[in-house]
Amino acid sequence: MSTKKSSGRGQRDLRVKVKSARGRKLSSTLWLERQLNDPYVKRAREEGYRGRAAFKILELDEKFRFLVPGARVVDLGCAPGGWCQVAVKRVNALGEKSGKKIGTVLGVDLQEVEPIAGAETHQLDFMEDDADQKVKDWLGGEADVVMSDMAAASSGHKQTDHLRIIALCEAAAYLAFDVLTPGGTFVAKVLAGGAEGDLQKLLKQKFEKVVNVKPPASRSDSSEKFVVATGFRG
Repeated sequence: MSTKKSSGRGQRDLRVKVKSARGRKLSSTLWLERQLNDPYVKRAREEGYRGRAAFKILELDEKFRFLVPGARVVDLGCAPGGWCQVAVKRVNALGEKSGKKIGTVLGVDLQEVEPIAGAETHQLDFMEDDADQKVKDWLGGEADVVMSDMAAASSGHKQTDHLRIIALCEAAAYLAFDVLTPGGTFVAKVLAGGAEGDLQKLLKQKFEKVVNVKPPASRSDSSEKFVVATGFRG
């Protein structure tokens, strides 16, 4: 591993070059190099977030302001927990902002999640028939925000992966329809690829406004984007 110096103005280019190693695939070497040079990975470590994905929901909330003090939030597929960490701070789930309403953050995932201060987490397949009722019982009512950064396991086939993540997003949307309070917000990751038209049509029927956004924290070489649907019609 080495760093390169840049020319001009005496500045040092701190980009890390990872040398290939015997037994390690080129794709793994490139991934490691990208991680080491990713400013969001560095910020996540410095600020105590469980991954760079935390900055995606931070940037989306900066733009749309749905994580407000007092909000009740459901994070689907919440592992490893970065989105929950952001939500806890934004909705004041720990009650740290005096004079502000105290919110609730509920994270659910197929796998067990390491405890997150200020959030309640449960192991749950959100596609189960009674998942919506369980979520409302845990929340003590309806949600103001349902959000999802889920992605299906990669198959290596771009079109297949696109269809899988759209299907996952649609399933998350249907749960949102069952648990959101009128005026609520749905935020989910999708992949650009042409099959999301039906999902967009469905969301436009259920919400007052539907927009697609690629936040700065989303890697430029990724086809991911996020749909933000606000003003749930109930």
